[in-house]
This record gives sequence, structure tokens and C-alpha cells, in this order.
Amino acid sequence: MNGKKIIAVTGATGGQGGGAARAILADPDAGFAVRALTRNPDSPAARELAALGAEVVRADFDDEPSVHKAFEGAYGAFLVTNFWAHGSAAKETEEVNVLVRAAKAAGLRHVVWSTLEDTRELLPLEDDRMPVLQGEYNVPHFDAKGAANELFRQAGIPTTFLNTTFFFQGFLGNFAPRRGEDGVLTLTLPLEDGKLLAGVDVEDIGRTAFAVFKGGERFIGETIGLAGDHLTGAQYAEKFGSALGEPVRFQAVPYDVFRSLGVPAADEVGNMFQYYGDFDREFTDARDLTKARQLNPALKSFDDWLAGNIAHVN
Repeated sequence: MNGKKIIAVTGATGGQGGGAARAILADPDAGFAVRALTRNPDSPAARELAALGAEVVRADFDDEPSVHKAFEGAYGAFLVTNFWAHGSAAKETEEVNVLVRAAKAAGLRHVVWSTLEDTRELLPLEDDRMPVLQGEYNVPHFDAKGAANELFRQAGIPTTFLNTTFFFQGFLGNFAPRRGEDGVLTLTLPLEDGKLLAGVDVEDIGRTAFAVFKGGERFIGETIGLAGDHLTGAQYAEKFGSALGEPVRFQAVPYDVFRSLGVPAADEVGNMFQYYGDFDREFTDARDLTKARQLNPALKSFDDWLAGNIAHVN
């Protein structure tokens, strides 16, 4: 790797890891090289990274020796787990333990861990405003990551904790504006009127992680909150309307109603949005937009992201 510091990137063919890998590869003078970890090195996304100059290696969280081998000789790592691949907080915790053991064994000097808050710190399980899921969680994909932060600390791994948030890409799928029976485009979210929803372009997570690596040791031990915008549902709808050239209204769905709809992961997603809503000030205050842009000046606002993605909005 020509004397460059190797950054091992998990999830390298996904949104977060891909953003980190491409950001590093686009800045050859920064002194870093990419080792892209993937379960399938022959996938089109993996081959694309290889063509850009990444070292692509096979690694599978279910095959711990492969992760240890992939971290050998690396300076640091960008670590992300994908709860939605299996939907199990227990499974995600197992995966993080694999990453922690491998990072410790390899002696990594800087890890950036893509994480989230443990919602139970603000909302004890005894609080009955939302159902307890998987036996011991409010929002499993938040809580498992938040609880796993301590695993890195206990292992003595030099870590920066990067708190993420709702991906703007969610507006390209299930939460895209839909035309109502009256013909009006409607943005429907399980979020109360007036409550803020912090959002981010998923690729900005990886790009910000690269900024952390360039910033070096001063970020070790720090928790960095990341968002590109803090907007209400009505504000998101207004911006969609401006981009689409026709009015888009916002329709709030009560959390309990959303949880009862029977859509995939309805309880999980309903609880997540209720946490966003019930603790919107605490959540957004932990994601200072000015500080985030000082670290990553190219961080996309919702307007920026929408301008590049409006053609893909269903």
C-alpha cells in the first residue's frame, strides 16, 4: 500500500462503508489506503471498489478468523453492522463482539464505530409509552449499538463513536411521498406535527468518518453526532413540493396506529420514530449541524441531497 495507513472498511459495498471507501480513494494525498471487507469479493460493487484502487478481501462476521485476518496490518477501521440483515439485537451484539476481538488482536490504532444512542438511557423499559421489543429493548437497532459502545471502551480500543441518524435515502422507499385518493401528494410519517427529524445522506457517514481519520488522535474517545438537517415533517413536505413542482402535504400517523399496520418491522420503526419525536430536542442537540460541517464541510443538507435524488423519488 506504498507506505499508506490502511483503513479496513466493513460494509464496504453498502452505503456507509461505501461512502468511507470512496472518500478515502478520492483523496490519494491524505496518506490512507482502503482495505474493503465484503462477504462477496466478486460482487459488482466489490469489483468497482477494486477498480478504484481498493484492496478487496473476503470477511464474514460469522467467520471470525476471516475478520481477524482482514484487520492484520491495518492502521485503523471503519466499523458498521447491519441490523436489518437479520433484525436481531442479539445477533448484532455477537457481530460487534467479533469486531472488537479482531480490532484488539490486530492492535488497531484508530477505530471509527458507526453507532446510535441506547434509548433506554432516556426511556427506561419500565416506561410504558412504547412496547418492549426482543425482551429488553425499546428500539433494538439503536439500543444494541449504543450498549456495544462499552465493549470498545472495555477492550481499550482507540475509538471514535459516530452517532448517526435517519437516512435521507428512506424517502426513496417506504417513506416516499405518495398520491392520496384526492390526488394530492402526501408525505406520511409516524411523527407528530412540529417534531424534528434529524436526517443525513447515508454516504456522508462514511465521508465524515474519513474526516475523523484525517483529524487523527484528537478524536479518539470522542462521540460525534452527525446530521445534515433537522426538519419537521411539514418542512420535509414543503421541500419535496418545491423540488417536485407541486404541493406535498404532511400527514402524521400516530405511533400506535403505525405499530398496528402489520408492515415489516412496524413495532421497531414505530418505536424509533416515537423516540425521535419524544426526545427530538435531546436528539438534535446531540447533532450540532455547525460542528458537523466544521468536520465535513461538504456535508449535504436535505436540499442538497434532494437536488441530486429527486429523479429517484417514487
